[in-house]
Amino acid sequence: MKKEYFECGKILCPHGVRGLMKIESWCDTPKVLAAQKRIFFAEKDGGYREAKVLSGQVSAGVVLMSVEGIDDREAAQGLKGAVLYLKREDIPVKRGCYLLADIIGLPAINFNTGESLGVVADITEAARGRLYVIKTEAGREVLIPDVPVFIKKIDLDSGVMISPIPGFFEDV
Repeated sequence: MKKEYFECGKILCPHGVRGLMKIESWCDTPKVLAAQKRIFFAEKDGGYREAKVLSGQVSAGVVLMSVEGIDDREAAQGLKGAVLYLKREDIPVKRGCYLLADIIGLPAINFNTGESLGVVADITEAARGRLYVIKTEAGREVLIPDVPVFIKKIDLDSGVMISPIPGFFEDV
């Protein structure tokens, strides 16, 4: 089952005296978070509480956001450290692109032979780009760079087609 809510950022501190908050964005770009019309806060019961965004802008790599009901510095300070969430339907995804959370858990399949290589256990950012963490059936983790020479195709119904690096999957 696909997740409905995604972590999108964290409140760092108040900005000014009128409830504006400085937010670290965890989206592809801070502009994605700044453009939202609503955000969500996680509730203790496991649910989510919606909050209307009054304004959002990017400044020095962070998002400055005003949210309905947060009208002064003290209210914003009380939310310091809170994680913000977006609802799946509010996240802009271009055609042919995917949410990384939807790829995690997919089977990793040898593009050349159709054999199972394991499962996509995680996707991580490295200094030179994104890496797919493939958990093999033998329990090993293999890192595959997210470049077209290795990641041939992503199909959310069937899996991630990989042209394996020689020697990386010998235990499979």
